[in-house]
Amino acid sequence: MGGTFGRRFFVAGAAGVLLGCRSATRRARPGERPMPTPSTAPMPVGFVAHGAPTLALDAARGADFRRWGEALPTPRAILVLSAHWLAAPLRLGQTAGGRIVHDFRGFPRPLYELGYDAPGAPELARRVEGLLEGEWALQRDDGRPMDHGVWVPLLHMRPAADVPVLQLSMPQRWPREKLVALGRALRPLRDEGVLLLGSGNLTHNLRRVDFADRGEAPPSWASEFDAWVSEAIRARDVDALVDAEARAPAFATNHPTDEHYRPLLVAMGASDEGDAPSFPVTGWEYGSLTRRSVQLG
Repeated sequence: MGGTFGRRFFVAGAAGVLLGCRSATRRARPGERPMPTPSTAPMPVGFVAHGAPTLALDAARGADFRRWGEALPTPRAILVLSAHWLAAPLRLGQTAGGRIVHDFRGFPRPLYELGYDAPGAPELARRVEGLLEGEWALQRDDGRPMDHGVWVPLLHMRPAADVPVLQLSMPQRWPREKLVALGRALRPLRDEGVLLLGSGNLTHNLRRVDFADRGEAPPSWASEFDAWVSEAIRARDVDALVDAEARAPAFATNHPTDEHYRPLLVAMGASDEGDAPSFPVTGWEYGSLTRRSVQLG
């Protein structure tokens, strides 16, 4: 949501001292956070509705994401594509960890005092470079901190900030089919204990949100679109999701610009035919913003 609130960036947190996807069998040094033992099973892939930045301060709404995070297998690392980093060509963000950006303005002061000091993931960055070598142009941007599409949901999903996190940009002008192909190229990471997350919103028209959040029923243009997308996900109709602008009800009303929809396509590309879809977080906020988040596998 932060794009409409300006482009003043506030960077918080120092560069982390935990520099990678460390072996879970190594004993933590004195004063160092112990790393959780990662799952040996293939990781699911997810799409998280990150909503407004104030989700970071909302314990009640955050509880849904906390429960989801607790139900997931423990990842070795997390790779996130957010609607708030649209750089092209593809870029990898910071690998040292520990830095976030408050890419919004006009919110309560406590929000700007939050940090998310997750370890960096240099080993994962090298692995992503290997997977995307060749047809995919990929660059490093080590000065890029994590935007709120990454750290806000992770504050609830992984509150201990004990798993290495890496952000990959999501070019906005790519054809949607290419985003599905990108997800397919990243699919092997799931077998290596990496949680792939797309971060956006399945409805996102900021001109029509109810910032008073009076709890009224969502308008039909939003509820019908949300229902259409959920059915397409259940049916694994990737072609329909790619062509949603032509097939879905009121696509342009729900997405005057489509950057918050696009991370779903990467998640769908990284999923398999046998990955059963589920919706670990649902409901509505600010009138017309669906909270529907997706897990595949």
